[in-house]
Amino acid sequence: MHFTSLFPNPKPVLAMLHLKGEGRDDVLARALRETEILAANGADGLVVENYFGDVDDVKAVLAEFRENPPSIPYGVNVLDDGPASFALADEFGASFVQMDSVAGHLRPAEDVAFSEALAAMRAESEAVLLGGVRFKYQPVLSGNSLETDLRLAMDRCDAVVVTGDRTGQPTPVDKIRTFRAVLGTEFPLVIGAGVTVTNCAEQLQLGDGLIVGSSLKIDGAAEGEVSPEAVAQFVDAVRQVREQL
Repeated sequence: MHFTSLFPNPKPVLAMLHLKGEGRDDVLARALRETEILAANGADGLVVENYFGDVDDVKAVLAEFRENPPSIPYGVNVLDDGPASFALADEFGASFVQMDSVAGHLRPAEDVAFSEALAAMRAESEAVLLGGVRFKYQPVLSGNSLETDLRLAMDRCDAVVVTGDRTGQPTPVDKIRTFRAVLGTEFPLVIGAGVTVTNCAEQLQLGDGLIVGSSLKIDGAAEGEVSPEAVAQFVDAVRQVREQL
């Protein structure tokens, strides 16, 4: 399945569920509350990630989603554990998996086994894969040029994710342009960090979607609560971009 076919709108907004809370019950309750806010205010999809929580928190939220599906598609990112992400996606019906890096982060000898394992997981899964290259804090150990690693990524995932150096930091426009030039206009490119109301128009001229967390929260803080007003304002800015397509 093509990345864009998962979502009803072009340039979809994929909102993070960071799984913050005091104990599993609180994490689950907060995640469900945030899901309602995000869906009601126009987010196109959800990424369930153990940014604050753990793998069991991810599993608890996905189990709830399987029993009571949200109104928008959801995916999963178990940080630094692609096999766990695929296993949970398959078990709980997630539409997509996000992996922070699919090329460039390993030495050549390690990359062979990684590539083979990733191909096997994709062959056995119906989940679409969003894969990072030069993603935030990930090391660059391949010895390859950026172009080479991006072309490897095109064979390893269904959409490439581009970011700056850390969570909440705007992704440099020059970096997005470089990625787009290599990927071409047909292969999906997702902006994975630092998109705001003020920069989304420029960034979405180049990208096919975005992953957003901090900008949807009170005071733009990753550890904060999701704000209905912030979500609505952000989605409205994205809608204005869509209207110009």
